[in-house]
Amino acid sequence: MLFKAVRLASVPLMLAVMLSGSHGYAQGDPNAAKESFNEGVKMMQNGDVDGALLMFQTALNKDPEYVDAYLNYGVALYRLKQYDKALEQFRKVVEKSPDNVDGYANLGRVQNKLKRPAEAEEAFRAALAITPDNAEVLADLGKVQYARNAFDGVVETLEKCHSAGGGDEITYYYLGKAYQKQNKSAQAITALEKSLSLDAKNYNANFALGQIYHGQEKYSKAAASFKAAMSAEPSKYQASQNYAVAMESADPDAIDANIANWNAFIKLARNNPKAKDQVAEAEQHIKDLQARKEALKNQ
Repeated sequence: MLFKAVRLASVPLMLAVMLSGSHGYAQGDPNAAKESFNEGVKMMQNGDVDGALLMFQTALNKDPEYVDAYLNYGVALYRLKQYDKALEQFRKVVEKSPDNVDGYANLGRVQNKLKRPAEAEEAFRAALAITPDNAEVLADLGKVQYARNAFDGVVETLEKCHSAGGGDEITYYYLGKAYQKQNKSAQAITALEKSLSLDAKNYNANFALGQIYHGQEKYSKAAASFKAAMSAEPSKYQASQNYAVAMESADPDAIDANIANWNAFIKLARNNPKAKDQVAEAEQHIKDLQARKEALKNQ
């Protein structure tokens, strides 16, 4: 039985910093507000997030209708991990500017960070209603759909994202896994190979590719993929276990090599409480292989 890979952790998304004001002002002192805003942008670019936060707040004090200042104020709060406060600012952006794509996109990213996938998806869809081919937002939506196990949606969304020129090694991995869930191995392999072309050390993509090849009884290819996963994440015992399975499936008569592979797995996993049962099974299997070896000697 092959071991399943652990799902990739969410990758923190950078929120866009706007370089200049682009929305009109209904009241206040627009020129003074813009000066404070631009000073805040410079501070953000120089890594002074606290200073930028103060400047964006100053801009809003001078002009409470400055939408871009709300947007970047939210960005600064996000960078400081004040997610609930950032959420409040992005809500103000979309309330004041209902066609603001960045506002909806950033709202979705914060909702996702707060582990509210349904709300995140709603925000991303609102952004896509304004710009349907926005590759960055499509990527965000696809990642949320994957987290929600909505694999049909993942395929539709990420194929559109990639067609629009977006995506990265993670979106191609998610696409490959979604195709794998749909039992579409050829499409899954294509997506996973694309993920690996962008990051050859992607443990999960190598692992998933090995699972597919093993299911196709292409054991040598499976072993190569699991070996690549082992190289990417040497401490993860699952790839070592599956490598031993694949190598033995490819050449069951290579008893000494197979014993060595199983011993390597045991050495790696022995002190992991989660692997207790697998280690016990591997130790028994080694005994069986050794008994088989002795039996062949005595023939």
